[in-house]
Amino acid sequence: MSCWETILDYGLRSVGIGERLLPRSDFTLCQQFTLIGSGMIWNIYFGAFALCAGFFLATAVALGKAAKRPLIRKPAQWFIFIFRGSPLFIQFFFAYFLFLSLKSAYPIFSPLTSAWAGALVVLFLNTSAYAGEIFYGALQSIPKGETEAADAYGLSGWSRFRRIIWPTMLRLAWPAYTNEAIFLFHATTLVFFSGFPALQQRGDALYYASYFADKTFNPFVPYPILAGYFILLTLAVIGLFGLVNKRLNRHLPQEKRKTLKIKPQIIR
Repeated sequence: MSCWETILDYGLRSVGIGERLLPRSDFTLCQQFTLIGSGMIWNIYFGAFALCAGFFLATAVALGKAAKRPLIRKPAQWFIFIFRGSPLFIQFFFAYFLFLSLKSAYPIFSPLTSAWAGALVVLFLNTSAYAGEIFYGALQSIPKGETEAADAYGLSGWSRFRRIIWPTMLRLAWPAYTNEAIFLFHATTLVFFSGFPALQQRGDALYYASYFADKTFNPFVPYPILAGYFILLTLAVIGLFGLVNKRLNRHLPQEKRKTLKIKPQIIR
């Protein structure tokens, strides 16, 4: 079997398209690159959807934490505290068994016991808490002169938030938020170790890397391949977020524009 035939057979296997059975012996380098790359589809899915949905919840949580009313501020503070204070790995297991216990009484929770839905919910809530704290810090750092200028121009309410507060908050928070996005994509590998099952051997990239490592007794081929894929994904995230960062800082003089400085989070 040629490498091109292997790509056609296994390139989309993780989403149920192509060969049903995994290769059993005589593993080639092309098979490992193809199947691990196929599993990356799930890692990108988890990260992209959690990040997009979490961005809006994080904004709401940050505004809630900055609110003066305790009924709004306290739930936001506890939300951030719980999801930042507990390990993501434990959150996966807790959510899985919670959805499993609710499945019998409420059939609507049935899809949440699978990785594609349940793990996504956990990642969405987790990144919302971390990003919410980042956005809250940016809110507190907005120069008073900008809000006073908005008041002087008669801007108030939604107009003031949309034109002044929200863009400034994003501009200040974007470098730190970029690091959170990178860490979120890396954290998607924990789905493999969580209680959420990978049905019909359709797992993420780490699932296939572990499969080849177990079958060949040689972890020094599949895991570096996996690391290479995540390095490429990280570069793509940096490039995309860098374009947004330039857009957010386009009104500033060149010498005052903040460039992205990636600082990997070793411990979360």
